[in-house]
Amino acid sequence: MPLSQMLTDGLDALGIGRKIRDLRVGRKLGLVELGRHSGLSAALLSKIERGKMYPTLPTLLRISLVFGVALDHFFARDDRAFSVVRERDRKSFPEKAGASPGSFRFESLDYGATGRKLNAYLAEFLAVAVDDVKLHRHAGAEFIYVLEGKLGLYIRHEETTLAKGDSVYFDSSQQHGYRRVGRNACRALVAIATGPSEPA
Repeated sequence: MPLSQMLTDGLDALGIGRKIRDLRVGRKLGLVELGRHSGLSAALLSKIERGKMYPTLPTLLRISLVFGVALDHFFARDDRAFSVVRERDRKSFPEKAGASPGSFRFESLDYGATGRKLNAYLAEFLAVAVDDVKLHRHAGAEFIYVLEGKLGLYIRHEETTLAKGDSVYFDSSQQHGYRRVGRNACRALVAIATGPSEPA
């Protein structure tokens, strides 16, 4: 990648124009008012806010003085998680690595996001006997929405059958397991929210 493109991408990632606009709107200032306070033209400020041009340090300093923020406010990266996962990029994994197929396969729907507060999966459940369902537990809470087929959720010492369109929420520190019920394919959206560790 050319150096000029790397610099452009790096500056765009900082979102300086958006940060200026957020400060201006937060103070309920129009572009003309900000221009009057900073000594900059409204047209120049508009171009900066829309990402059409990048401000020089003296220009940025004038703006920072108006809002009473340090220059580093504009150079801090936005750490709020954002991740797009394309269908073609997803990989399917078995319940556990090894020879046994287990009771489900899953695809991570959010693997690119950092600092996630939940984990989302597309799960395909396999047909196994009730006695062969492997129970597990983990911290947090779990939500399941059945997309197709019938899902057997074993929890609280009994199996609950969920059909297409059904959903369930439960404390995942309880022992639980899954299996496909019937011959038709069974898939579901599974979201697991992280939480404090529970004793094993």
